[in-house]
Amino acid sequence: MKNLKSLRKRIRRLEARLQKGGKKLAKLKQKLGAAETAAAASTKRKSAAYGGRADKKPAAAVKPSAPKKVKRKLNLTPERRAQLAETMRARWAAKRAAAASAQSSQSGQ
Repeated sequence: MKNLKSLRKRIRRLEARLQKGGKKLAKLKQKLGAAETAAAASTKRKSAAYGGRADKKPAAAVKPSAPKKVKRKLNLTPERRAQLAETMRARWAAKRAAAASAQSSQSGQ
């Protein structure tokens, strides 16, 4: 059993980390709000410049989405790529076999 001092220390660290995360989240939300108002002002300005003929999108149709994660390219040798492919095929085959055996045991009952 952990002694009280170490438990208190862990709790204090966890609380500090959660508070820090909350501050970061609030900061990011504030930045998002500022960016949205800037974008709205920009569209308004463009609309005025074109005499109100700018393409208008309904606010409900536009929803913020998370930026897509950039997929990192693996620098693999052809031999390593072949080895990985072989292990993945074996894993998939084992998964299919397990699913098939589970299904056959289900229908057997």
